[in-house]
Amino acid sequence: MNSIALFTLALGLEKPWIITKIDIDPSISQLDIHIDFERGSKFLMPDGAYYTAYDSSDHTWQHLNFFQYRCYLHARIPRVKQSDGKTEVQSVPWARKGSGFTLLFEAFSMLLIEKEMPVSSVASTLKVYAQRIWGIFNYWVERAHKKDIPENLTQIGFDETSQKKGHNYITHLVDLNERRVLYACQGKGSDCIEESVKYLESKHVDTTQIEDVCIDMSPSFIAGCTAYLPESQITFDKFHVVKEVNKAMDELRKLERTGNELLKGHKYTFLKKKLSDKLQTENDILLEMYPKLGQGYWLKEMFEDFWQIKDTEEAESYLAFWCDFAMESKIQPFIRLVNTIKAHWRGIVRYIKSKISNGILEGINSKIQLAKKRARGYRNSRNFINMIYFTCGKLKFDYPQYFI
Repeated sequence: MNSIALFTLALGLEKPWIITKIDIDPSISQLDIHIDFERGSKFLMPDGAYYTAYDSSDHTWQHLNFFQYRCYLHARIPRVKQSDGKTEVQSVPWARKGSGFTLLFEAFSMLLIEKEMPVSSVASTLKVYAQRIWGIFNYWVERAHKKDIPENLTQIGFDETSQKKGHNYITHLVDLNERRVLYACQGKGSDCIEESVKYLESKHVDTTQIEDVCIDMSPSFIAGCTAYLPESQITFDKFHVVKEVNKAMDELRKLERTGNELLKGHKYTFLKKKLSDKLQTENDILLEMYPKLGQGYWLKEMFEDFWQIKDTEEAESYLAFWCDFAMESKIQPFIRLVNTIKAHWRGIVRYIKSKISNGILEGINSKIQLAKKRARGYRNSRNFINMIYFTCGKLKFDYPQYFI
């Protein structure tokens, strides 16, 4: 088998495409493969008929390396005139239109990203500019996301994350049943909820069938869900409700800390669920020495029982009972907490029926944070949003899978 036959087989070329020449230049470690189409070949065009070439233009694509040699494909691409007079550039089987890379090169790039290699490292490995790898990445992710169809959507959640530390927030819509991100957009306001609902409607999703939506206590999220998902019941993320309770406990500790050196260094002693034997002993002593702190701690522990109740009416009664105790304690941080709970009453109680786990949103957010950490933040919103889809969207890609 000669070299032309070997490379024809390796590239999977079929008529009318043929290799006409192969050049290897050791001085620059480069392999150039020249491809042409057979004279008189006819090509199938969009109107369903076959036509011969009208004229042609030269194109070059970077291919996978051949050992230590950078490999390029060069081909004369025909332009074909249809019966209606329209001229179309013929597509080629080894590359997509508008790309300067072969499909196998792009598939290998995507595989490296899939294996959690940062895009900058992929670009360095393949010896191309990082922006060109981002171009490949964005094309295939956006193509897969466009084809994606959400199904059986009954429980959703909204959460936000920043592109870089404290800058440019991205809001993402999560299918809580499938545990995947469906849509992401810039910002963290009510307009993000509106944009997400419009996306679902563009996919012919009946948003009136969405029973539950899980969010934090963000006023803009509440306003957006109320306005654009009026048929859905809001469940406030358990994680954020517990965070408010812990915040009240910590504020009480700070108030008691003034002038009391024994409380120094015990920020987490009253917040952790599991303590070492030594810390548990210190915790018990301090709660006995500072009665108001002990009362706050008791309220915090009592609130945990709320999440275990299975009946909605019983849960409402218990929450009302807890609020009365908190008000009677006259502890200001817990009084403010009661006001917060009453302002978000329905969404907190709804958890008893919906049982939406904040763990799903937190788990997805952890993946997003990991991707952001590997990239050291994202300046480009498009890149970040597509990375969220790639890592958390469970999309189906149709690039060649020869390496997988």
